Amino acid sequence: MENYIVRQPILNREKEVVAYEIMVYNQDVEEPIEHKEKDIYAANTVKDFFMELDQTHFLGNKDAYLTFTPSLLIKEIPCIFSKDKLIIQVEDSAIVNPLSQKTLYHYKELGYRMALVDFEFSPRFLGIIDIIDIIKLDFSNPDQSSLSNVVSIARKFNKKIVAYNVNTRHAYDKARELAVDYIQGESVADVLRSTVHRMDHLKSNFFQLVVAVNREEPDVAEISSIISKDVTLSFRLMKLVNSAYFSLKNKVTSLSQAITVLGLAQLKQWIYLLSFGEEDDGISEELIRISFLRGNLCQVLAKSCKNFPITHSEAYLLGMFSTLGALMQVPLEDALKELPISDEIRRGLIQQEGAPGQLLRLILAYEKADWAEVKKEAEALGLDVNEISEQYVKCSEQVDQIWEELSQAQS
Repeated sequence: MENYIVRQPILNREKEVVAYEIMVYNQDVEEPIEHKEKDIYAANTVKDFFMELDQTHFLGNKDAYLTFTPSLLIKEIPCIFSKDKLIIQVEDSAIVNPLSQKTLYHYKELGYRMALVDFEFSPRFLGIIDIIDIIKLDFSNPDQSSLSNVVSIARKFNKKIVAYNVNTRHAYDKARELAVDYIQGESVADVLRSTVHRMDHLKSNFFQLVVAVNREEPDVAEISSIISKDVTLSFRLMKLVNSAYFSLKNKVTSLSQAITVLGLAQLKQWIYLLSFGEEDDGISEELIRISFLRGNLCQVLAKSCKNFPITHSEAYLLGMFSTLGALMQVPLEDALKELPISDEIRRGLIQQEGAPGQLLRLILAYEKADWAEVKKEAEALGLDVNEISEQYVKCSEQVDQIWEELSQAQS
């Protein structure tokens, strides 16, 4: 039995990630689990998967939206989750089923929150609105007039609103215009693009530094030399290493010492945070998380690809730089002009061609829960789809752990 699992971020009005929608898919079943009506099989799959999962690390202490079919509700699968972290997401099938509808009231009494997907003006929806906390609206067609009507009704009932399928700038602008509470889309990077250019914000030594720490055999002297050319970056790194988080008996007084204390493995994570993490209004920290996740996932999956044309360290850059255009708020092609990367990586990032491009397409499809595309690209690369899911979970937990350490060290 092979399961895929992916988390999709849900942002509040301040562009902060407050929750993830969790999507689970079983390869042996042709439909997503959350829509499957062969109830016992679906219920056991979800239960077994989440019993083995470290929810705290995978969710990063954020809330979880998870869709439950009638059988999942009746079999008390939501009880696997803490009522403080789970939002029970239900669709039409759970509302029209009398028994599952009754269980929804039971979960409400237990203190669970409820999210209703695609509210309509009909008796079956209005009859259950009293126990619903959140209404999710499909923004794949943002110009439909019914959206503003539903938002207006939701406000009168004091319901929170999540706009999902916010996959274009137009949809994003419409969601903002209607003042929805939360936004969910295929790619956070696509949603957060703007017309403001930041090419002059980062000096070329930043790019040199990222490449230097990702060499097969990094040279500490070279890395120290590059950092020393940027006063701001040097100051932040020294301040970081001498913070209470590291609890050093003696203060670090040189960059080479700082790099030794931090370690090269962590330094490449810190560089992105130190470069983008301060004084960058409007830049979402989730983009940096996505950079880390894609980088780690590209690197580990590249090791399983036969005759892969780039090194594992270069594969890390492939994933890391896939969000660089959004972080710098310029087209990705423009952002990459400053980077001394190979043609294979450049083609993979811009045209998504060659084996690197296939690997990036695979990861992007996985993030979008496009399971058919995941299977297609995995087969082309000779990857085991079950390994992809396992590594996605592991990399997600690693990224969240890194982020927690970063936050503690800077606090």
